[in-house]
Amino acid sequence: FLYFPETHGITFRIKISVKELLDTDVHLKLLFHLPVNYPSTVPDISVSSDQLTRAQCMDVKDKLLEEAKKHLSEPMVHDLILWIQQHLKYVIKQSATVCNEKTTLSKGISTEDGIWMLLLHLDHMRAKAKYVKTVEKWASDLRLTGRLMFVGKIILILLQGDRSNIKEYLILQKTCKVDVDSSGKKCKEKMISVLCETKVQSQHKRFQTFEVQEYSTLDELQKEFETAGLTALFSEFVPPLLK
Repeated sequence: FLYFPETHGITFRIKISVKELLDTDVHLKLLFHLPVNYPSTVPDISVSSDQLTRAQCMDVKDKLLEEAKKHLSEPMVHDLILWIQQHLKYVIKQSATVCNEKTTLSKGISTEDGIWMLLLHLDHMRAKAKYVKTVEKWASDLRLTGRLMFVGKIILILLQGDRSNIKEYLILQKTCKVDVDSSGKKCKEKMISVLCETKVQSQHKRFQTFEVQEYSTLDELQKEFETAGLTALFSEFVPPLLK
């Protein structure tokens, strides 16, 4: 990083690599200029990348500035770097393709057209309220619909959406600290099973929203699956969880 006279503040130049869709590395060059009254004022931010268009770089900059406003009065550069590493996919998803010599983002998406469905089984939730809120946020951010379902000790997550978003959800579910361990410390989800990942068929109902549902009996849960045209899915994967 570079130091400037006291009246100008400090400027950081940082290069980061972000694992993008289809395992493509996107290299970002970030410049943060911290004014003398930082962190009471957000830093000036500049974003450049050989793999993103100018418009995409502007989108990244705008999102970083939005995020910076949430951290006023506290050091934020490190948090902003972590944030863009986790959210770059969503920021540029609506923009033009990310190019390199191997592949393009648009080509990758076009080969996976259609809506996909994912059924997950969680062993437990110790910090249930926080866990549920996190799952709801991820589903919203990734434009996924479906259900988070509780019946007895069984916890299921049924998701529908673009396959790339389904894959991204799985990454978040497995790599982020979503629960607490027996001592109360934040921990990653280690007791998760992918029961089914498949393309949504014509007989399957499309969920319009993502909802959290608690069922009193297994019959109520079964009716939810039947209403969605997922009777076979229920019969194959849910009864074995009772054993």
